[in-house]
Parts: sequence; structure tokens; C-alpha cells
Amino acid sequence: MSLLEVDDLHVRFPTETGMVEAVRGVSFSLGRERLGVVGESGSGKTITGRAILGLVRKPGQVRARRMLFDGIDLARLDERGMRRLRGQRMAMIMQDPKYSLNPVMRIGRQLTEGLRLRERMSPAEARRRALDALEAVKIRDPERVYDAYPHELSGGMGQRVMIAMMLIPGPDLLIADEPTSALDVTVQAEVLKILDDLVRERGMGLIFISHDLKLVSRFCDRVLVMYRGKVVEEIAADRLDQARHPYTRGLLNCLPRIGGPRGHLPVLERDPAWEEA
Repeated sequence: MSLLEVDDLHVRFPTETGMVEAVRGVSFSLGRERLGVVGESGSGKTITGRAILGLVRKPGQVRARRMLFDGIDLARLDERGMRRLRGQRMAMIMQDPKYSLNPVMRIGRQLTEGLRLRERMSPAEARRRALDALEAVKIRDPERVYDAYPHELSGGMGQRVMIAMMLIPGPDLLIADEPTSALDVTVQAEVLKILDDLVRERGMGLIFISHDLKLVSRFCDRVLVMYRGKVVEEIAADRLDQARHPYTRGLLNCLPRIGGPRGHLPVLERDPAWEEA
């Protein structure tokens, strides 16, 4: 049974030059698996994730035939209903911890705020839960990090804190928006291992948003390829190099290859027909 079903999702924004459709008729399903969403910047990946969580604010407009999360139609929930799900059962790791963590609040306060307000948890119990979450994401000195400010942490440490923050309530659905884009290769591998363990051990559904096709092909189970707000191809991750859509082929051909020919990388030739596919 699917954990999430999205059917004909549209997201639009009014501008001075007219209405801009950021997401155009996106449909997909998600089980207890790792679903990759790839495409260029501006292809609608992040907006799709934010729309699922009800985080597209006015004047943005969201509509869908249906968005079923564990049998609940998100498209018909009011804000109060979304708040009961968001954070508790659905969560999103934002792209860059520098912009997601409050710079004037210690990490511990940011980790425990939701527990104290939403679950009426005592300060001591909330602290214990937060420290356990920091340990779960392989932070060696959770006590020090708990008392630190965001600027005292490295990029990799900040990203782990963001993952811990989202995982404290034990969500069934996690949307990770380029969680490794600012990390070096070693830290990137550690963060991916954390996410992989969570999917396997907790049975969580993961939507992994990225522009790194090679990374997604190794880490995910399935891949959605987005272009100009539409899904143009869906394929098993381990067969991504066999993709047939010319846009996906173009993205793959633009990747540099160790030992490959030297010279300019090819430029993606776009076809207006892709927008209507």
C-alpha cells in the first residue's frame, strides 16, 4: 500500500507579467522507500515537496485532484489539520542549515521547542529526547552540540542537527531537499547512511530531492525526472543510465567523466515538445 499518492498537482504564482506555473500536473506514489526527484534548478522539485507539506504561502496557489497521505487527503485539509500532521508524521529537511537554524538560539532550544509546545513535555524529558536524536545522527559530543549556537558548527554538523530535528517526532514521511549538497564526500556518505538506516529500520518513506544524478542512482530506489514543472520520466534508480527521455539523456551526457575526453562539456539542447509531454 502506498504511503503517499499525489495526483495532478499544480502550483502557480501570480507575477507582474502573468501567472507562472511552477508545478504542472505532477503525479506519483511513494511507499516505504527512497524516491529520488532530480532536475535542474527551477524545475519544481522543492516546490513539489513544500506543496505536499502545505508550505506554499499566498499568493501561491496549490491544487491537486488528490494528495493522499496514509489515507488522508492533504488537498482538502485546513491549516489546523496540516499542523497536526506536519512535524509529527511528515517532515522536511531544508537545503542549507545556515538558513534553517535560528542563529540566535542554541541548538538545544531549537530541538526541544516543538516537544515542549506540542507534546507538553517536561524540559528534562525534552532534553533527553534531543540528545538521543543527536546521537542517532552520529554526533560524537551531543552535549556540546546541544549547548552550541549554529555558527559554532560545521556545515556537516549543522546538516545532522537538521536531520535530528526532523526525526525527533518519528515521522512516516521525510522530504530531504538536497541534504548533502554543501557537504564534502566523506560527510555526505555519513549523512546518506543515516537516512538509509532510517528508511530500513523505521519503515519511513523518503523523498530525496537532488540535482546529482550519480548520487541518486546509487542511493535511491526509484527516480522522478522533472523539467519545467513536469515529470518527464520515471525509472528505477539502478537503470538511470538507461533512461530514454532526451532531457534525462541530456543531463547524463553533461556529466564530466573521469578518464573521459577533455574539452567543453556538451550543452543541453532543449525541445519545446518536452513541456507538453
